[in-house]
Amino acid sequence: MGLLQLLFGPKVDFKELMSKGAIIVDVRSQGEFRSGSVKGARNIPLDTLKSKTAELKKLGKPVITVCRSGARSGMGKSILAAAGLEAYNGGPWDSLQNKLNK
Repeated sequence: MGLLQLLFGPKVDFKELMSKGAIIVDVRSQGEFRSGSVKGARNIPLDTLKSKTAELKKLGKPVITVCRSGARSGMGKSILAAAGLEAYNGGPWDSLQNKLNK
């Protein structure tokens, strides 16, 4: 296993996750979200994410978190995974947008 895989986990096929109905959750503030995000993403700021886990769990779909740099989305992924959701860190929203458009 390579160093990057040890640090960041296995490579995730985000297009495949989206084809399975994954939900993209942008954990930035409302103001940041309004400045741009992945098409179709839901805005749930990181400080309110824990209170929304039951709502997301009811949907029964994988969740991909995004933010500006990947740090908050990593925290968001951890919150969701701890609550029992299938969660993935999509990193920076614009980077995920580019991956999905390829």
